Amino acid sequence: MRIRWRAGLAVAAVAFALAGCSAAGNGASSTADSAGTGPVPAAPQQGNGKAGSEKVAPPQAGATDRKLSRSARLELTATKVTDVVAQARGIAQGAGGYTGQESTGDESATLSLAVPADKLDGVLDQLSHLGTRLVKRELNTQDVTEQVVDVEARLATQRASVERIRALLGRAASVSEIASVESELTSREATLESLEQQRNSLAGSVAMATVAMTVRSVAAPPPPGEDHSGFFGGLAGGWHAFLIFGGALLTVLGAIAPFLLFLVPLGWLGWWLHRRRRIAAPEPGES
Repeated sequence: MRIRWRAGLAVAAVAFALAGCSAAGNGASSTADSAGTGPVPAAPQQGNGKAGSEKVAPPQAGATDRKLSRSARLELTATKVTDVVAQARGIAQGAGGYTGQESTGDESATLSLAVPADKLDGVLDQLSHLGTRLVKRELNTQDVTEQVVDVEARLATQRASVERIRALLGRAASVSEIASVESELTSREATLESLEQQRNSLAGSVAMATVAMTVRSVAAPPPPGEDHSGFFGGLAGGWHAFLIFGGALLTVLGAIAPFLLFLVPLGWLGWWLHRRRRIAAPEPGES
């Protein structure tokens, strides 16, 4: 009896030990699983101690990429207009630009220059030093960013619209449906081309700046060192006036010379007849 009781206690002890090992193994497995596949605990926050992380929003695309259309106007005076126009053409071509409309004469000239927008300031500085005097310099800058964005958005919408109409044209069954869809497609393609032209025009005005230039002629300044004051200045002025008077007198004599060829003989004949008449007539008191 005692042997059986002891055997029962041994079996119970072995069963208890096995149960304890199984529980320990399960606990270790759970811990390993939680470390390998479970959620990773959040790292502690550093900084100002506020809950959550603060994100700094990056600048919006295009916030600093403004689309600017620039133009300028210059008015100069020069002693020789054609020379200044030739120099202005050279400056524009040297900057990668070209000459547009031009009207040049001896007394004045107007021309339009197109130069890359990023080189406009340097070109204006060079053009301003041409000629004898800078009369006027104007610079105009227009922000066309909203127009560019609007045209691009309308272009995307219009392209999608054209594609939808083309898809409808492929599914049209009758002649009337085909004619109706083709008419609508033509109208939408015309609108798309108009928007593309607007886009290209805006892109050109942003890429290239225009300079409207006017050059007027002025009298050349007197040579340096020439003195127009004092005795010699007065003598030179008097001699110049005498030459002008003499030239005018000779011009008048030349103009009346043909008439003198007739008037002088007629005058002399009249004087001779009058003198003969006085000689032939008896004096008062003679018989």
